[in-house]
Amino acid sequence: MSMAVIREIAKTDYVQWLPLWDGYGDFYGRTGPAALSDEITATTWARFFDEMEPVHALVAELDGQLVGLTHYLFHRSTTAIEPVCYLQDLFTSADARGKGVGRALVEAVYDRAKEAGATRVYWQTHETNQAAQSLYERIAEKSGFIVYRKLI
Repeated sequence: MSMAVIREIAKTDYVQWLPLWDGYGDFYGRTGPAALSDEITATTWARFFDEMEPVHALVAELDGQLVGLTHYLFHRSTTAIEPVCYLQDLFTSADARGKGVGRALVEAVYDRAKEAGATRVYWQTHETNQAAQSLYERIAEKSGFIVYRKLI
């Protein structure tokens, strides 16, 4: 099997990106009333191509097909002068799992973060996502923080 190519997303990728985006939502139970609206999907897509937005996207391509995506953003922090990178979304198609695609996507975000002068990349995953945690524990360290949220 050939290696996936990690690259910046292109406007022509929408048709292949959308099923990955939807698959990511399905993986985390965003179906039915919990599904993301078409407006959120369209806005997210547009942000990738707006130079004024801090939101970015990379895709993994294998034999002309997109098999993975990652979305990340830069923001300020009260604990650093440099920007911080939040890796918000990471998803690979079922066929690509266990083949190094997720790792390659995360490492590509590391590279983009370094280029931007960021000193930290962080992310979260659901406590039930053991496969992802197995990867993450090899390429990063657990921060020990627990995420709380309140929908308002």
